[in-house]
Amino acid sequence: MSDRSNLNADVPDSSSGHEPNEATSPSPETEPITVVQAAQTDYNTLETGQISLDHIRDALEAERRAPEAPPRIPREIWALTAATFLIAIGFSLVVPVLPQYAESFGVSATLVTVVVSAFALVRLVSAPFAGRMLEGIGERQIYVIGLVIVAASSIAMAFAATYTQLLIFRGLGGIGSAMFTIAAASMIAKYSPPQIRGKISALWSGTFLIGNVTGPLFGGLLGQAGMTVPFISYGVALLLAAVVVSTVLRSTAKQRTDGADAPKPALTLAHVWSNKSFRASLVFSLANGWANMGIRIAVVPLFVGVALTHEPWAAGLVVAVGAIGNMIALQWSGRASDRRGRRPLIIAGLLVSAIGVVGMIWADRLEVVLAAMFVSGLGSGLSMPVSQAAMSDIIGRDHTGGRPLSVFQMMQDLGMILGPMIAGVLIDVAGYSWAFGVASVVLLLPVVAWLLAPDTISKRAN
Repeated sequence: MSDRSNLNADVPDSSSGHEPNEATSPSPETEPITVVQAAQTDYNTLETGQISLDHIRDALEAERRAPEAPPRIPREIWALTAATFLIAIGFSLVVPVLPQYAESFGVSATLVTVVVSAFALVRLVSAPFAGRMLEGIGERQIYVIGLVIVAASSIAMAFAATYTQLLIFRGLGGIGSAMFTIAAASMIAKYSPPQIRGKISALWSGTFLIGNVTGPLFGGLLGQAGMTVPFISYGVALLLAAVVVSTVLRSTAKQRTDGADAPKPALTLAHVWSNKSFRASLVFSLANGWANMGIRIAVVPLFVGVALTHEPWAAGLVVAVGAIGNMIALQWSGRASDRRGRRPLIIAGLLVSAIGVVGMIWADRLEVVLAAMFVSGLGSGLSMPVSQAAMSDIIGRDHTGGRPLSVFQMMQDLGMILGPMIAGVLIDVAGYSWAFGVASVVLLLPVVAWLLAPDTISKRAN
């Protein structure tokens, strides 16, 4: 057919009695027709010889097979990432000095732990309200308001005159934290191109991790100038983060033409509860908060200090080694999930984390603890950012996901609270081995849930 078309390119079709169509005949004054234009023309035009049908088929096949260039990371994501670093480094500034600062009010050790836990408890309770406010007011506004609340809370703590004031100010910070955490997750879902959601989630998690690792170093130094200085510095860092995000997002909203900033319908829990992947994500969030955050950050350093060595640097080294393993895995896991799917990486990460926690049962030397924490950190780095990307897949870019994201955040906070508490009871009754054994079993629960759930992306689509 293509040969006949080419031979008769300039010859009128006498059998039809019609002259060639002047609008579609090639002309020296006009540009050559493109493949897409040719594919959209009618069959008679193609048969007059304007372009070969075989050439069109070959060209379209080549276009289909050509690899699509990955999209660039949007400016909104870079702004949120920069703000995340400021938030993380600021939050970790107060970690080394908060217990000592609370103790300076002349209270018992129990009341000191209450101040430390008040932030997480209030954030857990206020998360549902923050999710609903996000749907009514908007992500950017809730994000900035949340940062300002935590900044005011932190600065007020520096000027607290009594223990009661300190406790109230610390608790109010949990409200703001719930607001900006859920708003940030919603904006990550909205602004992340679907093809690179895993990469962006890994970038976000890695930035927060770097801030958390470096913050205590500066916090300790600032604490030498006075225990109130880190709290003021944290407040200033949060205000700076609010200015960065507000400025950039206002600017990009005026330039966007893809409708990303247009009002979106809210995704309710009733809509997503039937999604097995969402339910599996909730189980993962609980287990991750329990073992990867609660046990690894709170219980393991305690175990090192009590059972292995009283050297103060040892506990810090254990946490740092876990963070190194986490960072190494983050370099690969996000991009790999964009190509291979979310579910395989989440399951693999959970299994690796469980192996690391189980290894703590036989840890009788510091070297064994370091190896176990490195493995646990690797598993956490494989699964955590990928789970965040899976939640972004579930929410999508066409909805606001305040309520589903608030439940996801609540499950993680619940795990962070229950994990160390139950571990403490087990340690008192049966010893550290039982605490680590139970934590490893908890990590296997989301493995079962994800084995029964579908992936949130299609490898063929990617």
